[in-house]
Amino acid sequence: MDKDTLSYLIFILALAVSFMLDLFVFSKKDKEVSVKNATFQYFFWVTVALAYFAYLWIQYDHQRALNYLSAYFMEMSLSIDNIFVFVLIFSSLQVKKENTGRVLMIGVILAILFRIIFIGIGIALVNQFHWILYIFGAILVYTGFKLFFQNQEEEADIKEGAIYKFIRKYLRYTDIEPGGKYVIQKHGKAYFTKLFLVILMIGVTDILFALDSIPAVFAITTDNLVVFSSNIFAVLGLRALFFILQKVADKFDYLQQGIAIVLVYIGAKMFLEIIRIEIPIWMSLVAIVVCIGSSILFSIYHNRKKSKLEQIHD
Repeated sequence: MDKDTLSYLIFILALAVSFMLDLFVFSKKDKEVSVKNATFQYFFWVTVALAYFAYLWIQYDHQRALNYLSAYFMEMSLSIDNIFVFVLIFSSLQVKKENTGRVLMIGVILAILFRIIFIGIGIALVNQFHWILYIFGAILVYTGFKLFFQNQEEEADIKEGAIYKFIRKYLRYTDIEPGGKYVIQKHGKAYFTKLFLVILMIGVTDILFALDSIPAVFAITTDNLVVFSSNIFAVLGLRALFFILQKVADKFDYLQQGIAIVLVYIGAKMFLEIIRIEIPIWMSLVAIVVCIGSSILFSIYHNRKKSKLEQIHD
């Protein structure tokens, strides 16, 4: 058995075991997940991802392992932005806490399926048309600038969105409390509930974020194993990360700008390769960690400063 085949088998085995643990150990039906438990779960997912990094470091050259780690941190950063949208969806539609975990699990499964599909399409396109990588780079630079100047305060109401209006117009939908069901019977007819609506919205969100994250990972590496494993391991922690960030989502005012700078940097890095300027992968890894870490620290500092000013005025 060659090394690549063994690496894929280990990745698939780790993925299967992780899912079993999440379904039958971490996830308890109709029970709210505490921040403490969510933190433990997220630490578990990060440990699994780092263990695979250690395996790649030992089994292959260090370059491949560093590519994986850079791609993983890149995807982890984007998943944080994804979580903020999830928080908006759940809060806007007032989903009960005991139903949140189960719905998020379905959302994670959908995210993995969409990533696999888009990665497969991306690999086929890159292998056939290598120049498409520069289009990916342009997409990242554009997305980064757009995200940097986007006003977080101007979040659209979910109920004013196209998906909500489409369901209300073309499907039998009810606002009645679903009791954990996705479809309920009313007057002898089947009606979709808000839990179904939430899953549909999460699915669309997963697709939109996949369109950003796939170019980002291809900007770091075109190694099929690294692209698949880094993406999937980053997505696995989404559910636990949701329960951690939902209580502090409004505390990271400048995280969006940190993610935006990373996207612009990764996109620009691809264009520099045209003129044969190659940035070492370790430098990209440091840039990702510094940008995200600095934006989080500055957000914390800014919030503390704002709190002190409010106390003075009171």
